[in-house]
Amino acid sequence: MLLHLSTTYRPATDLGYLLGKHPDRVHSRPLPWGRGLVFFPEASEDRASAALLVEVDPVGLVRRRRNDGLALRQYVNDRPYAASSFLSVAISRCLGSALSGRCRDRPELAERRLPFEVEIPAVPCRGGEDRLRQLFEPLGYGIGARRLPLDPNFPDWGESQLFSVTLSAEQRLQDLLSHLYVLLPVLDDDKHYWVSEPEVQKLLRHGDEWLADHPAKEDITYRYLRHGRLARQALSTLSEPDLEEHRERLDVGAASEAQSQQAEQEEATLEKPIRLHDLRLDRVRDVLKSLGARRVLDLGCGGGQLLQRLFRDPFFESILGVDISTRSLERAERRLKLERQSDRQKKRIKLIQGALTYHDRRLQGFDAAALVEVIEHVEPSSLDELAAAVFQTARPRAVVITTPNAEYNVRFESLPAGNFRHADHRFEWTRAEFSAFAHRIAETHGYRVEIEELGPVDPEVGAPSQLGIFRR
Repeated sequence: MLLHLSTTYRPATDLGYLLGKHPDRVHSRPLPWGRGLVFFPEASEDRASAALLVEVDPVGLVRRRRNDGLALRQYVNDRPYAASSFLSVAISRCLGSALSGRCRDRPELAERRLPFEVEIPAVPCRGGEDRLRQLFEPLGYGIGARRLPLDPNFPDWGESQLFSVTLSAEQRLQDLLSHLYVLLPVLDDDKHYWVSEPEVQKLLRHGDEWLADHPAKEDITYRYLRHGRLARQALSTLSEPDLEEHRERLDVGAASEAQSQQAEQEEATLEKPIRLHDLRLDRVRDVLKSLGARRVLDLGCGGGQLLQRLFRDPFFESILGVDISTRSLERAERRLKLERQSDRQKKRIKLIQGALTYHDRRLQGFDAAALVEVIEHVEPSSLDELAAAVFQTARPRAVVITTPNAEYNVRFESLPAGNFRHADHRFEWTRAEFSAFAHRIAETHGYRVEIEELGPVDPEVGAPSQLGIFRR
């Protein structure tokens, strides 16, 4: 199968920088069922073209697939030749830096909308040309499509479900590759591998900035996730007015990024006289260290303030920061100054996008997890899902959770009665309420919990924050 990408942006040879590939070389990458080759058929100032050629081993493919009862079908289908989920995987493996929006040598290029033309000689399209247009035209593409015959040597056999497709648009390269990554399997309405929970994350990650507003989002979601339970789960998260609201609802509330940052600043100002934010982060770091946790998850890491403390301490050997907001992850990356770190230091820390209510196997194998001022941003109805994802699927040896003590709010003179400290908080618990939640979760998932007050203790209303230490 073949994907041909061209641009007339001047100098067109910048396409090599965007893809992270030298135009004078052939770049080869092994794939689970063959190999991917990236090469440049042309590279001049006026026009440059890059080709992704995916070589699928048809014999190996047959060995990997179950027999569906018709032995010949395995040998006479178009799977090894037509663009499908095989090509999506090849895009992520062979063009991964471009798909993630990275351009090491010319980072400003990655943010530009450039004129691109994409040619794919054979694309399965169940639903015909109308479906092709339904999916790509709302994203701003001009489309050329020609239905291919079943066999050019036997025109009487009729037409196939395959189309030769040309797409043209001005797009950021990351957006273009994300559209192809999601929509090629959608056109085919099939995938060559088992669809499980991580596929929801992939869909939300690569559909981040466009899927929620797409008029065919339901069709895209059902087809991408093979029409099952996961599709309904993903659609429930996409039912918000846009994906940004979905992100904030899951993990950091329902405000926009600017409003969220403003609310964080207001909360920090409110708590500043007692240095609560610093006390909280320092205490969590010290607890993790006392637990002997060298491999640590920071779940809902936000702008990376706890990550920064952990990264500065060589005791912590492996640190993974997780947040649903890509903007927060960008802030964390800037705070950590990762671009200036040595390769050895960069290996200690990784940032990934993820929703904490999803069961994510990437979070397994760690000594401890921290959720610092996170749970109060989650809808109460989703707390059990979050707890199952953390305590059941990730299942670290220890979990540290902090959350405000609602009883202490009366001591903040500038906080109106009945108001939460942060505009995006979904609840704020008393000490008794947090204790009841913590002990129920611990008992459910096979942990024991200790609760301590965090910050200066008022004899009447307790400390401003509270901390739970869960041990498996």
